[in-house]
Amino acid sequence: MMLQAQLHCLCLFTLYLTTGYGQEGKFSGPLKPMTFSIFEGQGPSQIIFQFKASPLAVTFKLTGETDDIFQIQPDGLLYHNKALDRETRAVHKLQVSALDAHGNTVEGPVPITIEVKDINDNRPVFLQPKYEGSVRQNSRPGSSIGTLIAHDMDEENTINSVLGYRIVDQTPKVPRDGLFLVQSYSGTFQLAVQSLRKRDTPQYNLTVEVFDKDFKTLCFVQINIIDINDQIPIFEKPDYGNLTLPEDTAIGTVILTIQATDDDEPHTGSSKILYRITQGDSEGRLEIETDPETNTGYVKVKKPLDFEAVAVHNIVVQAENPEPLVLGVQYNASSSATFRLIVTDVNEAPQFSQQVYQAKVSEDVAKGTKVGNVTAKDPEGLDISYSLRGDKRGWLKIDPVTGEIFSVAPLDREAESLYRVQVVATEVGGSSLSSMAQFHLTLMDVNDNPPRLAKEYTGLFFCHPPKAPESLIFEATDDDQQSFRGRHFTFSLGSESLQKDWEVSKINGTHASLSTKHTGFEERVYHIPVRINDGGRPPLEGTVSLPGIILAVVFFQIKKNKDQHNVESAQASEVKPLRN
Repeated sequence: MMLQAQLHCLCLFTLYLTTGYGQEGKFSGPLKPMTFSIFEGQGPSQIIFQFKASPLAVTFKLTGETDDIFQIQPDGLLYHNKALDRETRAVHKLQVSALDAHGNTVEGPVPITIEVKDINDNRPVFLQPKYEGSVRQNSRPGSSIGTLIAHDMDEENTINSVLGYRIVDQTPKVPRDGLFLVQSYSGTFQLAVQSLRKRDTPQYNLTVEVFDKDFKTLCFVQINIIDINDQIPIFEKPDYGNLTLPEDTAIGTVILTIQATDDDEPHTGSSKILYRITQGDSEGRLEIETDPETNTGYVKVKKPLDFEAVAVHNIVVQAENPEPLVLGVQYNASSSATFRLIVTDVNEAPQFSQQVYQAKVSEDVAKGTKVGNVTAKDPEGLDISYSLRGDKRGWLKIDPVTGEIFSVAPLDREAESLYRVQVVATEVGGSSLSSMAQFHLTLMDVNDNPPRLAKEYTGLFFCHPPKAPESLIFEATDDDQQSFRGRHFTFSLGSESLQKDWEVSKINGTHASLSTKHTGFEERVYHIPVRINDGGRPPLEGTVSLPGIILAVVFFQIKKNKDQHNVESAQASEVKPLRN
């Protein structure tokens, strides 16, 4: 074992001397932060540096990104036992420590940086083994076809990663070789010397080489020649004759089939045909759909035909390609066709100018007031008679000749705020066809309902003898439309003579309280009228009679005032105590 250790040290020492690392100060020195640059790919057992430490150090320790490549001998000799690879790790961060006989650190750890220098050890590669591009026939020389992209894993922006491109083969060589070029350093593919024609060959196959200073790689490029649009569509016949259709022909009906052909390459934008109506259909009542496989055109009804508007349509159809024609080629008469569409009359029902008519009036309008009108026309010009349907309350009537609508009874918003009826227009004579529209009448509120109690108050009483003044709370409402601010009633006693015994206090816009002012009441029924005013336009007032019975039932009722309605009457049914 001793002999093997001595031989191992001797071998390392011999390597140390033969590689030139034994020069004091350059390849050995004290333990301190250092950076070393080493070329990748060198063989194993390459000495890097000899570290020296204080006399207390008996061995050295290496840590960090060693990757099982870097090692250090007990005497401080740092070396690597495998070849380095920059593409795996370009920089290794190591730490070296000097230890005493007990394994304690006496110096360091200090950082040691190993920079791996690049060599050209990677072959350039294309991103894909085969590329495909296209160029239109008759394109000018210099037209761009596409760009080839290759990559080299060696260090960027160095001579090792500079790539060049060249074409090494072209198949077929028709009409000549060298039809394409690739830019040496960008990889851009271009048309080289002349325009191409698809009739010579529809496809070229090229072999392209990418290279650096030591390696090269091949890939294959397929160039397709694309047909240009130098042929116009031609109709099979220029005139499709006369078509006769009733004006009620259903939307979507195919009324005619037309056909044009194009000699450009099939199933391309140069040979696809689109049909367009250029004359005779200014309102867009027809449309033409194309079968993408056969280029057959189907003329369809898009909007209702109208005999009264246009009885005869002289249609001109143009056949075109979605791709533009090449310079010097133009559409001519062969790309157009005609047909005549004759529309026959069909008796049609009257047509309203709109389907829903709306009007708005105040609910207190006088009988006989005009509240709206409707208008309908008969396509054949016949006279029209108007009538109403759905007038369930009998509020309206319509003039059968003019379509004016009038009120014939008092309107009531509280009964129905939006009144809906149907208006029927019937042609006079002919087939007596009719059509219907809606009439919506919105009633605007007026203040025509006096205040009343919001609910029935029964079975309320005060205990006798009262020990202190008591009160009860009541709520008021009315049936008119509430404003956005809510209701604002005012409350007062119905007689000044009651003010020494009773008082009414407003709580909010709808609630008030009736209170006793002392405790000296006899045990009997007291009729207390309370006025409630709504403050409307015009203001309306209701009087509530609050009969209070000490030790008995208390109930409410509305007295009938002069020129006012009897709003509510409540009878006692149960006895329930009322508390403060």
